[in-house]
Amino acid sequence: MAFTSLRGASSGLLAVLKKGSRLRRAKPRKTPLPLGTDTAPNTIASLAPLTKVISHYLSQKDVERVKEAYRFADQAHLGQFRASGEPYISHPIAVTEICAGWKLDADSLMAALLHDVMEDQGVAKQELAEKFGADVSEIVDGLSKLDRLEFATKAEQQAESFRKMLLAMARDVRVILIKLADRLHNMRTLGAVSPEKRRRIARETLDIYTPIAHRLGLNALFRELQDLCFQAVHPNRYQVLHKAMMAARGNRREVLGKISDAVRVALPAAGIEAEVSGREKSLYSIYTKMTEQKKSFSEVLDIYGFRVIVHTLPECYLALGTLHQLYRPVPGKFKDYIAIPKLNGYQSLHTTLVGPYGTPVEFQFRTRDMDHVAEEGVASHWLYKEDNVTLNDLQKRTHQWLQSLLDIQSQTGDSGEFLEHVKVDLFPDAVYVFTPQGKILSLPRGATPVDFAYTIHTDIGNQAVASKINGEFAPLRTELKSGDAVEIVTSPASRPSAQWLNYVRTGRARSEIRHYLRTVKLEESVAFGQRLLNQAFDQLHLPHPSDADPEWEKLAKSSGAISREEILADIGLGKRLAAVVARRFAPENALLATTAAAFDEISSATNAPILIHGNEGQAVQLAPCCGPLPGDAIIGGIRLGHGLVVHMEECAVAQRQRAREPERWIPVLWDTNTARHLTTRLDVTVVNERGVLGRLAAQITEADSNILHLTMQDDAGANGTLHLTVQVDSRKHLAQVIRAIRHVPQVQKIVRVKG
Repeated sequence: MAFTSLRGASSGLLAVLKKGSRLRRAKPRKTPLPLGTDTAPNTIASLAPLTKVISHYLSQKDVERVKEAYRFADQAHLGQFRASGEPYISHPIAVTEICAGWKLDADSLMAALLHDVMEDQGVAKQELAEKFGADVSEIVDGLSKLDRLEFATKAEQQAESFRKMLLAMARDVRVILIKLADRLHNMRTLGAVSPEKRRRIARETLDIYTPIAHRLGLNALFRELQDLCFQAVHPNRYQVLHKAMMAARGNRREVLGKISDAVRVALPAAGIEAEVSGREKSLYSIYTKMTEQKKSFSEVLDIYGFRVIVHTLPECYLALGTLHQLYRPVPGKFKDYIAIPKLNGYQSLHTTLVGPYGTPVEFQFRTRDMDHVAEEGVASHWLYKEDNVTLNDLQKRTHQWLQSLLDIQSQTGDSGEFLEHVKVDLFPDAVYVFTPQGKILSLPRGATPVDFAYTIHTDIGNQAVASKINGEFAPLRTELKSGDAVEIVTSPASRPSAQWLNYVRTGRARSEIRHYLRTVKLEESVAFGQRLLNQAFDQLHLPHPSDADPEWEKLAKSSGAISREEILADIGLGKRLAAVVARRFAPENALLATTAAAFDEISSATNAPILIHGNEGQAVQLAPCCGPLPGDAIIGGIRLGHGLVVHMEECAVAQRQRAREPERWIPVLWDTNTARHLTTRLDVTVVNERGVLGRLAAQITEADSNILHLTMQDDAGANGTLHLTVQVDSRKHLAQVIRAIRHVPQVQKIVRVKG
C-alpha cells in the first residue's frame, strides 16, 4: 500500500486531531494567516493589476468607468483601515479582482469597488445612482447590510440581511457573485481578527455561503471556502492533516506517475486527444469523510484522482471505455452526470478504477466547456438578462431557482422562516425523478411526492390526495429515489394538511403549505367569529353593526388589532370573547373587557347553542380524543388559538377542561345538515383466523364505510384486537357499520373508543 510508511502515525490521526482541536489564544498578529496572506500591512493599494486584467475584455470606456468608481471608493474609505493595518481600499480592489477573474461586466466591477460605501460610509443610494447609474446602485444596495434598522435579536438581523441579499440576488445574480467574492477575500484575510470572531465568520460561511456557491456551480470557490473555514474553525486539525497530506503525496508519487503514464499512452492509441491532469481532494472533504465514516487518514484511499478533458461529448464515453479496458472499474462507482446533470449544472462522468498495487483512483471525464461550467458555474456566463431565449440549461435552472426565492418571499413574511426555506433548497444532494411525460426533475434527497407535486404546480400540490410511484400507489410521505416515475392523483375537494410539513423537503412546498394553512385558517376563523358575534348580538338584543360602523375602527385601535377581520378572527380562534366585543356596540358603550361584568354578559349571551355542521374547517374542530358524530350529545370549548373544539358530553378530557375553565365552554348542537365522512374509532376483538381481516373489510365496505387506519394487537391465546379508524356519516350510520361487523363469525366484541 502507498500509505505503509504513514500507517503508524496516521492510524491515530483522528485522536491527534481531536486533541489538537482546542483553540489556543493566539498572540496578536500583524499579518494574516499564511493561507490568506495577499497584501502586506501598510502597503499602498494599487489598481494597476486590476486594470491590466480588465483591459483584456472591457472597452476603454468601461475601464475608465471602473477607474472612476475606484477614485470615489478610495475617497470614501480615506483614513479607514482593516484589522490587519492595511488601507481599507485594498479590500474592495481584491474583491473586484476576483470578479474580474470571472469576467463580470463593468457595472459589476464598479459595484464591487463600491460595495461597502453605503454600509460603512453612509453614502446614499441616490448619490450612487446619479454618479454611476441605477444598476450599480441597486447592486450595492442589495449587498449592504441592514445595520441601521433595529431588530429584536442579532439572529433576526442576520436573517433579514440574508433575506434582502437573496431577494436582490433573485433580481440580479451579480449581487451574489460579488457577495461571494467579498466573503472569499474576508476568509483569506481572517488571520487579523480574534479567534472567536474567526470561528463565527467561518461557521456563517459554511452555513450559508458555501451552499450558495455550490448551488450556483462555483466549485473552485466552494472548495476554497470550505478549506478556509476548516482552517479557521479547527486550525490545529488543519495543520496536522495538511502535514499528513504532504507526506502522502510523496509516498504516492510513484503509483500516480505509473497511472498517469499509462493513461497518456492508452488514450492517443485509441485516437482520443485529451488533456490529463492530477487532482487532489480538498482537506475539508478528507476531514469530513474521516469524521463521518470514522476512518483514519491511511484508510481514506481516494484522495487523489485524474481529470480527463476531451474535445467532444462522445469522446467522454470513448475515453471512459478505454480506461475501463486498462484498469478494472470498482462496481457501483460509475456516475453519469452528463446524461443527468446536477442541480447546479455540473456535468461529468465519474468512475473509480483499481490501479497498480490495488490503489483505487477516481477519474473524471468532461469536455472543456463542461470543465469551465464545473469550476465557475453560473459565473461562466452571468445571468442578469431578461431574454430567456439566450439562456443555456444551467442559466435556466438557476433562473428558476432564483425565481422560486421570489415566490417563497411572497408567501412568507418572517425573515427567519424565509431563511429556513432557502436553506432547505441549498442541500447539495439530489434525486432525479421522472414525470408521467418523461421529463426529469431534480429534487433534494429525502423529497416526497408532495415536493414533486409542488415543483410541478402549486394547484397540483394543494389538491394532491395520493401518488403513484413506478405505477403503484404509494403514501404521500414516501421518500423518492433516483429513477422513480411519479404521478400525482388530485381531487378538487382536497387541501394541504399541516402534517405534510413533517416530511416535505423543498422550500417551495413548505412555503406554499404554510401560506395555504394561514390563509384558510384566517378565512375560516373570520367566518366562525362572525357567527359567534352575531349570536352574541342577538342574545344582548343589539342590532348587528354594518362593516363600515366607525365603532370597529375605535375597537381595533383600543385593542391593538389592525382591522375588523382581525377582531373577528380572534373571536373565532378564542382569543377574544364574542359577548365582550358585542357590548362595545351597546348604546352605553361600557368597557367590560377586564371586568367581572363581562362574564355575566357572556353567560347570558351564550345560552343559545351554536349549530355544528362538521365541515367548518380549522375554526371548528371535532375533538380527536372522542370523535363526536351527529347524534351524539356534544359540547364546545373555545380553545385559545384553535377556535371551537367539539367534544362528546361524556368525554373525560372535556369534563376535566370544563371544570378548570367553565367560562370558555358553550352549548352546541348538530345542524340538521351535517358533513359526511366523519371519522370514529372502533376496537374489534376477533378470533385470529386466516381470512378474518378480509371478511371484516368486506362487511365494512358493504355498509358504505371506509377503513382509514388499522393496527392489530395480539392478545393472550388465539384472540387479537383490531384498532380501526372508519368513516361514517352519523351515529345512526355507525350503528349500521357495527351491525355489519357482527355478521363476521370470528368477531367477539366491538367497542367504540370515546376517549
